[in-house]
Amino acid sequence: MQDEEAGAESGAHGGHGEEFEFGEVFIHQIIETIEFVLGTVSHTASYLRIWALSLAHQQLSLVFFQKTLQMGLEMPYPMNGIALYFLFAAWFGITLGVLMGMDVLECFLHTLRLHWVEFQSKFYKANGEKFAPYSIRTLVEPVE
Repeated sequence: MQDEEAGAESGAHGGHGEEFEFGEVFIHQIIETIEFVLGTVSHTASYLRIWALSLAHQQLSLVFFQKTLQMGLEMPYPMNGIALYFLFAAWFGITLGVLMGMDVLECFLHTLRLHWVEFQSKFYKANGEKFAPYSIRTLVEPVE
């Protein structure tokens, strides 16, 4: 009872010996809000990069089609069947090699970066505590 009265007399908040500073809390919340807004805009822009890559891939596939199969379709009748046979093989090889090889790797690396760097940054606070990841082992091992 005396501790509570002493805390109330000294102007402490809740009797913990610390004075409540509204200005400090207000400034801290302003900083948190600015960081949140900037992070949201940054994360949205990063995800839009993947959308832009998909548009580039579509245009690249259109160019491959125009330079191979469409060329065979525009040939006169007797030669277009034979030409389409070989041009389809070339188109398929180019498409598989470039779009399915390079672009799948590119998209995988972009999404990996987005998840590990940007999405996980929502859960990390650098407040001086050592990071301890969740482990099921701590639940099943006996406490020493």
